[in-house]
Amino acid sequence: MAELTKENLDKVPASPSSSHGSRTPSLHQPEMSRRSSMSAGHPHSFKQVDTTQIGVPIVTPRKERPGHQRSLTGSYFPSQKGEIVEMPGEWPIGDELTWREGKKAMEIDKENPQDVANTIVRHVNTSLGRQVYNVDEVAAYQATALSVRDQLLDRWNQTAIYHTAKSPKRIYYLSIEWLIGRSLDNAVLNLGMRNVYEEANRRLGFNFEDLLNEERDAGLGNGGLGRLAACYIDSMATLNLPGWGYGLRYSYGIFKQLISNSGEQLEAPDPWLDRENPWEIARLDVTYPIRFYGRVDSIPNSDRAVWSGGMECLAVAYDTPIPGYGTKNCANIRLWSAKPVQGFDLNSFNAGNYEASVAASSEVENITRVLYPNDNMYAGKKLRVMQQYLWVSASLQDMLRRFSKLDLSWTELPDYVCIQMNDTHPTLAIPELMRILIDEEKLDYNTAWKITQKVFAYTNHTVLPEALERWQLDLIEELLPRHLQIIYRINFEFLGLVAKRWPGDMDRIRRMSIIEEGSPKYVRMAYLAIVSSFKINGVAELHSQLLQATIFRDFVEFKGRDAFTNVTNGITPRRWLLQCNPQLAALITHTLGSDSWATNLKLLKNLLPMADNADFRKAFIDIKMDNKMRLASLIEAELGIVLNVNSVFMTQIKRLHEYKRQTLNLFGVIYRYLRIKKASREERKKITKHTAIFAGKAAPGYYVAKLVIRLINNVARVINDDPDVGDLLKVVFIPDYSVSIAEILVPASDVSVQISTAGTEASGTSNMKLALNGALLLGTVDGANVEIAEDAGEDQSFLFGHLAEQVDEVRYTNTYQPTPLEQRSPELAQTFKAIEAGIFGDGAIYGPLLKTVYEHDYYLVSNDFGSYLSAEKLMDECYDSDKTEWTRKSIITAFNMGDFSSDRSVQDYADGIWSVEPCEVPEDFSV
Repeated sequence: MAELTKENLDKVPASPSSSHGSRTPSLHQPEMSRRSSMSAGHPHSFKQVDTTQIGVPIVTPRKERPGHQRSLTGSYFPSQKGEIVEMPGEWPIGDELTWREGKKAMEIDKENPQDVANTIVRHVNTSLGRQVYNVDEVAAYQATALSVRDQLLDRWNQTAIYHTAKSPKRIYYLSIEWLIGRSLDNAVLNLGMRNVYEEANRRLGFNFEDLLNEERDAGLGNGGLGRLAACYIDSMATLNLPGWGYGLRYSYGIFKQLISNSGEQLEAPDPWLDRENPWEIARLDVTYPIRFYGRVDSIPNSDRAVWSGGMECLAVAYDTPIPGYGTKNCANIRLWSAKPVQGFDLNSFNAGNYEASVAASSEVENITRVLYPNDNMYAGKKLRVMQQYLWVSASLQDMLRRFSKLDLSWTELPDYVCIQMNDTHPTLAIPELMRILIDEEKLDYNTAWKITQKVFAYTNHTVLPEALERWQLDLIEELLPRHLQIIYRINFEFLGLVAKRWPGDMDRIRRMSIIEEGSPKYVRMAYLAIVSSFKINGVAELHSQLLQATIFRDFVEFKGRDAFTNVTNGITPRRWLLQCNPQLAALITHTLGSDSWATNLKLLKNLLPMADNADFRKAFIDIKMDNKMRLASLIEAELGIVLNVNSVFMTQIKRLHEYKRQTLNLFGVIYRYLRIKKASREERKKITKHTAIFAGKAAPGYYVAKLVIRLINNVARVINDDPDVGDLLKVVFIPDYSVSIAEILVPASDVSVQISTAGTEASGTSNMKLALNGALLLGTVDGANVEIAEDAGEDQSFLFGHLAEQVDEVRYTNTYQPTPLEQRSPELAQTFKAIEAGIFGDGAIYGPLLKTVYEHDYYLVSNDFGSYLSAEKLMDECYDSDKTEWTRKSIITAFNMGDFSSDRSVQDYADGIWSVEPCEVPEDFSV
């Protein structure tokens, strides 16, 4: 293990890529070359120009920018009566009274529809450059959004000023995904201004609901990881915690999912920014230099090194304010966009080399073009690493700039900053913080390491060893040579401690090493995160137990059990009940007598006796039926499929993956179809009517998952057009699944299908959203299903399948002592024969998919199929036999979901991990 010798720590070579090594000059350009083109006196003064620098990107050393000097901050506070009280300090610029009068002139009566309408009209005229004669719904939406943004920015600015003045400890949440969905409806609800905006738009001739549909979902995420982050930032604001989120601003999202005539998933760019994004504030004054490639020169007798050369680009900030509910506090998501230092090479252009003139610009801008570039190829892997580094480097520079204004010792950083890593994507932040502290701030290694270990906390989201992120060592060496040196040093020191505790245990050292030996070698990002973090958490009780007992067991023994904890995921009730199911929210508010449940979801328990109230049950089921009709209308309009709203709506909405087992659900649908075809007319009358609803995207390079989508669509075509089936069974695949689609699906669902192989789903959050809206759980004993069933009561759930502790033994049997599929599951064998016979198209196409079950069946589809059918039968009997009892179960489920609020989750983080206190902006605070 040559990498672990101390001599190698300072000898990581420069990148072999000579093309990148010469593209951008060092940060340490002579002062003459940076200033030679203009005199210091007059901007149009002509002096001799150093022509050797024409066309060469000019890079200046990082320094404080005047735009970030906030001498006002902390100088002015309101008294309890609301008037401004002057504190030590001077007004930063101009005449204070003039500034205050200007601010006052912007204020409106937030309960007056005419005042609100005035702001919308102003934006139509001045922001959009339109007139009343050519205002369509798109323009009305944009003007309304800008009007709402004005209200957000006022709160955002007040929050920023107050927090800067108070200097609280801050939490920074690093997530590569931010699945925030649409912002308009959520913003006006949290501001308490929905009614006034509805009325203002009515007076202007527009239906507010129509305007909501003009907004595009933000293309910033794909699945539960991003939606969890969005729920958490909402809760941080609502709980008045001083928190910011950091992510990347993807120009084209992940992709727009299209379905071909053959049922295949096709990927197209998601142009979500084409109309521009009225919710973001371009912070062109907030930019940070980012370096890739280059060389590293060690400084003798020091831990420091100089990283120079290579390619340099800029990270530009875009802010999205996130309002809290019932508070003045406003959080922020700061997203980074990659920009070239010099975007256009005029010399190449004038020479007729047009492609070369923008080549450097395109290479840099590719970094933030799409979420999750296809990493089936080396170029895709490289782009992912570049994404992750640009994001964490810019975020850290931003955090440290904010901290440096406090004029404190770097050793106090952990008292003011906590960084939560949402999965392993931000792990490069660890060596980056070390690099900044050592190379730029001149701290020694040991001091920097002590600080780093007190700043970072890590949330794990998977128990699958193959899903733990790792990067080829030579890729890190090429792109980030200085960071690989630091990772080597961290690993060297860490393994030294391991060897000291377990002398001679080379197998343990090999297992725990951050560097995975082999050909090629890899950097294990999860291990780097664990070694460097003061707290590691799972996201459901079962998940956290499995982490500590299996893949991270060695680290539990090393760090101690106190370093590991659990914080079960949660969802924001503002979006997932108040916003998406307004009728049910109104019923709850009316029955409780207030809307305080929106910030204290446990109050729903007070409504449990209403499950036995006939009038309440009728109101509840009527709301469910209205939501089902709304969904059915949308599906008919968009997909041409007519649904029976009296059927059981069974919903499985999540990204496509083998462990999530959309296959188990689909094979169950096919088996039901075969039963219907064989049944007599009288027998068909006894069959429960089902509508199977699927939605989710498959990764572009995930062949088997894309085959599942193709099969779902072809099964749907056959079943939906079969006159023998009629409305007994319908199958729907909703393309391009998004938050806004989920807001329609979730309230309409009768059954929440959560059927991952036990021990594979960390938590899940769609199960929580569906349960909160009254869907009963059909699921395995996995992830948060366990806690949902415990809280709702197992009588309200239909659980099945092998338990997590049984899975390894079954897998072993499937692999080394296999039995024919006909013996494992005769029903599934019958289903496979129908697929292979070509009932749903060319059966040979699905051979690779079926092979995953025939051979090894790693995810236990065949082993759980029989118990899945049995659980579904019990569910059908309950639905058919007693609708009153079904409604009772639905009510009991919904009103027992208080513990699954993201407010509870975030408070658990704040108390148990972050040590962050609320910092509420007073209602009478004004600057």
